[in-house]
Amino acid sequence: MRRQKRVAVINDVTGFGRCAAAVAQPIISAMKIQCCVLPTAILSVHTGFPDYFLHDFTPYLERYMDSWEKTGIVFDGISSGFIGSKAQIGLVAEFFERFKKEGTLSVVDPVMGDYGKLYSSYTDEMCQEMKRLLPYADVLTPNLTEACRMLDLDYHKVNMSPDALEEIGKALSEQGPARVVITGLQQGTQIFNFIYEKNKNAKFISTRKIGEDRSGTGDVFASVVTGALIQGDDFETAVRRAIAFLDKAIAFTARQELPWNYGICFEEYLKEL
Repeated sequence: MRRQKRVAVINDVTGFGRCAAAVAQPIISAMKIQCCVLPTAILSVHTGFPDYFLHDFTPYLERYMDSWEKTGIVFDGISSGFIGSKAQIGLVAEFFERFKKEGTLSVVDPVMGDYGKLYSSYTDEMCQEMKRLLPYADVLTPNLTEACRMLDLDYHKVNMSPDALEEIGKALSEQGPARVVITGLQQGTQIFNFIYEKNKNAKFISTRKIGEDRSGTGDVFASVVTGALIQGDDFETAVRRAIAFLDKAIAFTARQELPWNYGICFEEYLKEL
């Protein structure tokens, strides 16, 4: 009997707010893939709330990895998301060294910032360190801010023409990932995702913009893409599945009139994955 597929998710664990591992675990599990979480931090609510408890898990990551390795756990995929410090980036690189085998899919979501600005917990030094993960990535899912940071480009001087984005995708791909999707490119009432794959034609995939930005959107996207690729979908199909799932879930969330930091009510559509 064939073993069930298994993915390691490296991300924070947040009790309320629908983001990070709290998003990845139910989504990947609903896709009939075992989801194993390596927590980078434990939070009561995510940092988009005015008051939160945060326990940094950095001192325990080495022992956590040792336990998994001694247990003999093998992963079909590894997905990394928010990383809280320069030291953690090094530990995530170590995780890839220890657990990425031949045939292991690795998806790196370089969560660093958006709209040309870094998140409050990120520094320029951490952005430089994040580049260490590129050689381990098969798939990279940055927004434009993060893609620019990875390449030391000025976000405010980059246009969103197909040629310019293809050059960005190519430059990122040359550092490791064969597949890159630059997410969340907004123009008017549309959101575009730009797909770059080595030896294939690059393309835009568009969807409607619904309401305001919401926390956890990138986590939902990366989780569905990871699950779909593990299931055997090609890259474009995986991206289209993630976009379609988000479209339904965001529309439902907008009807609930919830605050942006409550995240996306993806639970309504898990059975459709």
